[in-house]
Amino acid sequence: MENKIKVAIVFGSRSVEHEVSIVTAMQVFENINHEKYDVIPVYIDKKGRWLVDKKLQKLENFRTLKLGVKAPEYVFGASPSVKALLPKSAFKFLQKIKADIYFPVVHGTFGEEGTIQGLFEMADVPYVGSGVTGSAVGMDKIIQKSVFKDNGIPVVKYIWFLKNEWQDNKVKIIEKIEKTLGYPVFVKPANLGSSVAINKAGGLKELENAIEIASNFDRRIIVEEGKEGIIEINCSVIGNDELTASVCEQPVNDKQMLTYEDKYLRGDKTKGIVGLSRLIPAPISEELTKKIQETAKKAFWAIDAAGIARVDFMVRPDTEDFWITEINTLPGSLSFYLWEKSGVSFSGLIDRLINLGFERYQERQLLTFSYDSDLITKTSSDSKI
Repeated sequence: MENKIKVAIVFGSRSVEHEVSIVTAMQVFENINHEKYDVIPVYIDKKGRWLVDKKLQKLENFRTLKLGVKAPEYVFGASPSVKALLPKSAFKFLQKIKADIYFPVVHGTFGEEGTIQGLFEMADVPYVGSGVTGSAVGMDKIIQKSVFKDNGIPVVKYIWFLKNEWQDNKVKIIEKIEKTLGYPVFVKPANLGSSVAINKAGGLKELENAIEIASNFDRRIIVEEGKEGIIEINCSVIGNDELTASVCEQPVNDKQMLTYEDKYLRGDKTKGIVGLSRLIPAPISEELTKKIQETAKKAFWAIDAAGIARVDFMVRPDTEDFWITEINTLPGSLSFYLWEKSGVSFSGLIDRLINLGFERYQERQLLTFSYDSDLITKTSSDSKI
């Protein structure tokens, strides 16, 4: 096919979820329609270097990740007059690369939390997924809970504090946790995904240890009430303004909380989060399913998400009470397994996300970002503004 759409798949980056991002990218490379799209693999290594090479579509090039990945290095020209991948001086014999749209599949920091989205906004290029606000709020477990509460979405009780507050006032913080939340509790860094550094605490020593672990990953720590007798139910949402919810799923494990190992290291290690045992559709009532789907769409709208997200809930099966756990604006494996069960193929899902990215970009082009005034000419050198 002539005039293929050039799609830059951006993955990796300086994140504890680096390997998870590689797996998701490999799934996209495998399922994207190569007859329709000219795929440009853009791998950001753990040092933050942008490497571009067609061979980076193959998982075998990452088998010895600790030894590094060899490929030409580029820099991203974020000026709207450039908006291209420019070869570094050592590779000046290569041509610059211009993509029609950028498709970030970077999980975690420097990719999922709004930073790379801000870079794309500065360059004025189309990209897939949530913008700066939706990405940032979707990554921050403290801020998103405040947004959810303001929008009438049920959340569990929680408290949060700064790392330096913990170091200076451990006794006071522990007393507040025990008085407000009791045990068990879940301790989490405010900004991290894939259940990294999240621990359940059933007593004082476990609590102290969990907080120490979480404080190594973020300056802000959140402690949430632990609900007993609950199951996890997840639902994906796709769209920009008009939203569609997927079927619901129930991840299955023998613990109350899914760990990083549960999500990515059980079963087939090359399948990412799809290798996790799960029940699709979730064995819950039709009425509860509809409530969760509508609440998932409400959460998506509340944080100004776009493209795709997965919304996670805790559900008490006997009473059908539920609480939102978090929203993931770049879910592992793009939650394609939920959309396949909703009648959308992985290839079709990728198509839809790319179209939504172009749609959001075109909408943004209609906005006004500058305002001409004579403020400068009317301001003397000694004037105060």
